[in-house]
Amino acid sequence: MTTDNTEAAPPSPGPGRPGRSWFAIGFRLGLGAVIAYLLVQAVLKIQGVLTLTLLALVVAISVEPIVAWLTTKGMRRRWAVTCVIITLFIVWGAVLALFIPPVTSEINALVKAVPNWLQQLHDHQSTLGRLEDRYHLIDKARQQLSGAGTGVVSGLLGAGQLLVTTVAGAVLVITLTVYFLAGLPTLKRFCLRFVPGSKRERAEVLTDEVVARTGRYMLANVATSVIAGLATLIWLEAWGVPYPAALGVFVAVLDLVPVVGSTIGGIIVSLVALVVSFPVALATAAFYVVFRLAEDYLIVPRAMKFAVAVHPLVTILAVLAGGALMGVVGALIAIPVAVAVGMFLDEAVFPRVDAR
Repeated sequence: MTTDNTEAAPPSPGPGRPGRSWFAIGFRLGLGAVIAYLLVQAVLKIQGVLTLTLLALVVAISVEPIVAWLTTKGMRRRWAVTCVIITLFIVWGAVLALFIPPVTSEINALVKAVPNWLQQLHDHQSTLGRLEDRYHLIDKARQQLSGAGTGVVSGLLGAGQLLVTTVAGAVLVITLTVYFLAGLPTLKRFCLRFVPGSKRERAEVLTDEVVARTGRYMLANVATSVIAGLATLIWLEAWGVPYPAALGVFVAVLDLVPVVGSTIGGIIVSLVALVVSFPVALATAAFYVVFRLAEDYLIVPRAMKFAVAVHPLVTILAVLAGGALMGVVGALIAIPVAVAVGMFLDEAVFPRVDAR
């Protein structure tokens, strides 16, 4: 009887289980963490550009129903897009024409008032003169200007930079809106290429419905904002509050922000009405309280009849989350995003959960 003294060989990893190296695993994890960190930093640096791009896309989707309506009337898409863009530029020019004269007038009035204020500072019988005698405002202003000249220059440069950034952002949004509006069908087809072929047809139907509902919602929101602006114009004209047209446009723009826009606009306009009298300001505040109730229970339900139905709690949460993430722009686009998410859940998620 022979005994086999050969030792058993250790089991090989096999073709499906290659040998592992802790160094390789750690290197891959570290490399992945570094790449993820760099990607997050890159996104944070271009957050402003991404926000403006998203705003331009929402604006393009908002006016897409008008372009689609014009195409159903036999107009080619490029001509329909051209007509819509020209109309938007005309509206924007009209808004600027309303705001520029009041602002220019206020600046001229301020420049003319400065010599009078300087004269009153040297008049010991005037209010400004008594303040100058007590607090020595001119000496303190001279010290600030002489000791903080760099700060003044930095402030002026910061204001100039803000102006340039605002203008550049507006140009970027307008340019991207034109491109998105002209190439929206092509962009939609490109995005659908990432959907599996078996689900692409259903995804296309869902995408078209999201775009249509978002556009209808934004148009209905614009309609309610126009009503708010016209109501403000009529009220301020009746009570003699200065610059009613500009304030009406201001309220209409703020009213685009759901939930809080009209309230903020009403508070600001009521403060402006103080230049007339306190009773007029009080009456203006009461007017906006009544108008807010009418807007919530009469105007908005009728305007949204053919748009979308969004639960009030969803509206509030979406506006708060959008405002916290991206400011005013986030609050503007919060409801369309909530509508899209709700439709996706209704069409793709909830049916699967109910079927289990």
